[in-house]
Amino acid sequence: MNTTFTIFLVLIILVCILLMLVIMVQNPKGGGLSSSFGGSGNQVVGGVKKTGDFLDKSTWTLATILVVLILLSNVALKGSFSDSDSKLLNGDPIETTAPDALPEAPIPAPATNGTSTTDSAQ
Repeated sequence: MNTTFTIFLVLIILVCILLMLVIMVQNPKGGGLSSSFGGSGNQVVGGVKKTGDFLDKSTWTLATILVVLILLSNVALKGSFSDSDSKLLNGDPIETTAPDALPEAPIPAPATNGTSTTDSAQ
């Protein structure tokens, strides 16, 4: 692997971890972190206003960054293999060589009474 792809891989892993954390903080029933800081969008002195909107936007932003990083890593990965393309894809003839000598396999001896070993077993 080349260095560019490794960098993309590390960034993808970091974005995945952040995305998991943001999703785990959210509560699908309207509670979650936003209810801990002043309820469902109400402004509280010293609290956070509209935390749910921030978590929703951060989820979509991280998901978009993840998709972009995956697409860019695909381009980086294809670029690293451009020097070592397959001979089949280029249309070059493939050279085949036969082995010098084949090992000899023992030949079974023929049956002397005219029956095979499968006939005698029945």
